[in-house]
Amino acid sequence: MNNGIKKKIRVGIIAGGWSAEREVSLKSGYAVYKALDKDKYEVILWDIKEDLDVIVKKRSEVDVIFPLLHGKRGEDGAIQGFLNTLGVAFVGSDILASAISMNKKISKQLFQANGLDVAKGIYIEKEDILNQHAIDELKFPVVVKPVSEGSSFGISICYKKEELEQALKEAFKYDNEALIEEYIEGKEITAPVIGYKKIDVLPLVEIVPKKGHKFFDFKAKYRSGETDEICPARISCEQEKKVKEVAKRAFNAIGCKIWARVDMILKEDKVYVLEVNTIPGMTENSLFPLSAKKAGMRFSELLDKLISLSISAYGER
Repeated sequence: MNNGIKKKIRVGIIAGGWSAEREVSLKSGYAVYKALDKDKYEVILWDIKEDLDVIVKKRSEVDVIFPLLHGKRGEDGAIQGFLNTLGVAFVGSDILASAISMNKKISKQLFQANGLDVAKGIYIEKEDILNQHAIDELKFPVVVKPVSEGSSFGISICYKKEELEQALKEAFKYDNEALIEEYIEGKEITAPVIGYKKIDVLPLVEIVPKKGHKFFDFKAKYRSGETDEICPARISCEQEKKVKEVAKRAFNAIGCKIWARVDMILKEDKVYVLEVNTIPGMTENSLFPLSAKKAGMRFSELLDKLISLSISAYGER
């Protein structure tokens, strides 16, 4: 007999970790912890770097885990494999989709295989000699980025060949393989995608870094006031329809579930896919909550939906 008292859903939030995005992850975890309705949920916040053994021991005491680990060992399939092994429901994509989305080389190949447009680029490993012929086929400026990293760590824009060596050194601090791709000048648009089986795209966000930022770098992303985040994006209805369709196709190409954020460049009527983020930031400055708010969803309602979808999907994982 429960005396009419509805049992609370037990949620374990995992944040922190070991990646370059540790501090952002902790902020995301704390923001979600604060926003979850304590009348509906019993919530535990774990820093996996400190609480790994506790998570293993306490796994049966939660109904669902909400991983908010950004970057390596968070979005690359590692934590998803760990949670799969523990046999617990968790929010977000499975191992394979997470690993693919984190690897810009493989994800770009999948986007192309699914008929999506991407920037022309080449790949170079840390010990390789730079292929000057391949470089000559690219148009400057170019963007240099680590193949597997997030939050714009290790990214540089090069306007001439002489800048490449230093840019590659910066990229190789974060990964053993780098991507050099042509810089596409256009509107930077991000599309929050949510759902399981039936997916929806929330209002698009146009990203305009302020003076002093060549692109949407780490400071522009996470320092308040460094970027104009315009929602809905200032594009035509036809462009909006096209961008949302591309976002859905990119989400499905990777095999994502529950939620993700698709970053794109809109140049005239052509949409270039940059990447898919399977664990978007959830801080007070983050784009996913901003878009949800524009769609009429409070932060707590967005979290309700993500948790509900994840619990429903768990039986089919």
